[in-house]
Amino acid sequence: MSDTARWYVVHTYSGYENKVATSIENAVENRKLHDLICEVKVPTETVTEIKDNKKREVERKIFPGYVLVKMIMTDDSWYVVRNIRGVTGFVGPGSKPVPLSEEEVQRLGVEVRQIEIDFQVGDSVKVIDGYLDGFIGAVDAIDAEKGTVRVTVSMMGKEVPVELELDQVQALD
Repeated sequence: MSDTARWYVVHTYSGYENKVATSIENAVENRKLHDLICEVKVPTETVTEIKDNKKREVERKIFPGYVLVKMIMTDDSWYVVRNIRGVTGFVGPGSKPVPLSEEEVQRLGVEVRQIEIDFQVGDSVKVIDGYLDGFIGAVDAIDAEKGTVRVTVSMMGKEVPVELELDQVQALD
């Protein structure tokens, strides 16, 4: 058992997603399980529907029949979620819940990672991760939406622009 909260996918009866999410949140409150069950989400998107020549914005569930729960998996937390009315089980082989990978969490947009950028274009930064670990270069461009930074490093006497993740570089003090 890990003591890190991970995202799990809970299967529910279709149409019960919000009811299940609310019931889980109520169980967390009533049983004081805040340290085990951190967050409950029903992923939705806003879509524009045109009906009878009228446009209207509608919130639609991205994964009907599923609720995402960020929790530390223990016998207690499993039991509480599993026994909520409307829950048919966790997603995973047999009855073993499998957490979403970091990549899946990012791809699904379940958690938005905020990375503090303490450098700007023109600043010198040090690469702290990856194959260029230890190199120092100058920031050419920052793309906060994509989470990337373009840095020019000096390699074998040549200036080489490289694209890195924002968390792979740090500002020089």
